[in-house]
Formats: sequence, structure tokens, C-alpha cells
Amino acid sequence: MNITLQLLLEEGISAFSKAGIGEAELDARYLLLEAFHTDMTHFLLDRDRKLLEDEVTEQAVGKYHSMVAMRSKRIPLQQITGSREFMGLEFYVNESVLIPRQDTETLVELVLKEHKGKNPKVLDMCTGSGCIAVSLALLGGFDSVTAVDISSEALKVAGRNAEKLMGNGRIELVESDLFSALDESRKFDVIVSNPPYIPTEVIMGLEPEVKDHEPMLALDGREDGLYFYRRLAAECGRYLNPGGAVYFEIGYDQGESVSELLKHEGFEEIRVKKDAAGLDRVVCAVR
Repeated sequence: MNITLQLLLEEGISAFSKAGIGEAELDARYLLLEAFHTDMTHFLLDRDRKLLEDEVTEQAVGKYHSMVAMRSKRIPLQQITGSREFMGLEFYVNESVLIPRQDTETLVELVLKEHKGKNPKVLDMCTGSGCIAVSLALLGGFDSVTAVDISSEALKVAGRNAEKLMGNGRIELVESDLFSALDESRKFDVIVSNPPYIPTEVIMGLEPEVKDHEPMLALDGREDGLYFYRRLAAECGRYLNPGGAVYFEIGYDQGESVSELLKHEGFEEIRVKKDAAGLDRVVCAVR
């Protein structure tokens, strides 16, 4: 087997460049390290050595070639590896859930900061992978977290992440179209949500990794991107304890519109928080 890690890396870079992938070298390196269960230090030390001709090496090479073929079809890297880091935790992801973004950490960090030591009852609406719900329960030590999603497949992913990272029943999973399956007698101190908020016509202009491989259910905010915020603003109040707060992730240009929706429904102390890039990312308010 006259193959080296460097040659395999160059194969991947070439394939990804032809496929129009912007970070071709970075992605090829990541998949190579994943396939060979190694790290960057050992890659640099061993990259020009001929690989051994044994079954383990053959399997690793085969896995790498398989992953390169998938990524060349613009399947997201995280769906290929089945994992995504969020808030320092490793979450399982697949094609049924939105891949967690670093932007969403802004919402989680804000809730953790503003409710430290309070142990609020939390509702995570449109939970997807469960990254928000699990992060709040685990990092905040919150005992009561309910995660809701309309997709049964997404809830399977959220449940898997809760079990893997927490190993207990601190998170309740509910299949529901927003609040439809929740009894109005249930009250929460905090309601968080990262709902679908991309206008339908904008989705078709996104990268293939997003528009072709992430669930449309988690992306499509209907005509103006505000459909779910209207429903959330109108319905959240009935499920909040006095003084309860909402935290919604938003698109960079939706701060004013979502704030107005909350104001119209009687919410107060409305604020728009920016993410690490300085863009509007979270709207929060008190009922």
C-alpha cells in the first residue's frame, strides 16, 4: 500500500475543491483525522510515512474515501461524523435536526447568566437536537426542563443527547405543534425558542449543505420569516408564571419586528442582545 496520510489529504482537498466547498483543506483534514482516530500532532509526525498494509488501515482508508464521497455531495460535515460541539458539549446530530450553531450559544449563555441560582422551570420550544434544553439543564443545574418539538424524529435525537450527556430524566420530551399538546395549567418561569425564522424564498439561495440537507421544518419561517414569532408571542403568556421571561433567537434583521410583536402582546422589558459577531441574535422580554 503505497499511500500516505498526506496523499489522502490531498485527494480530499482536490475532491472538495471540485465540489465547490469553501473550506476544502479544513474539511479534508477533519475527516482524515476522524477516519484514522488520530490528532493533528500525530498527523504532522506521520503524514509522509507509508501506511501499513493491514486490515485496520484498509478500513480507515475505506471510511475516509466514503466520507469524502459524502462530503463531495455537499452533505454537512456534522451529519457525516454525527456530532457537533455546542457549549463545550458534544451533541449527536443527523438529518432530522438543525445542526447547532455557535450563534445559539448567545441565547443559552444569557439564560444561564440571568437565572443563575434560581432553578427556573424552563420550556424549550422547537428543541430540535435538544442542544438548548440539555445545555441549560446540565450547565445551569436546572431541575425542570421541558423540550417540545413537532418532529418525532427530532425528539429521538434530543432524547439520545439527553441520555448521553445527562443519563437521567431531568428533561421531559413532548411532541407538539408549539403549545397544542400542553395543558394551560402548566406554567414556566422561562420559555426559550430557536424557531424556524428564514423567509421561504431566502432558503433557496442558501448553501446546498443547508437547503438540501437540513430539515426544511426547522428552517422555514414562512413568507416573511416571522410566522412562528407571531404564534409564540400570542401564546407564550398563557404558559408563563408572573414575571416569567422569554428568550427567542432571531435573524440578524428581525430584532425590531419581533420586539414589536412582543410589545403588542403585552410583554415588557423587551431587549435585543447581540452575538459575538455584533449582530442582533436574541430578543428577550418579561410577561
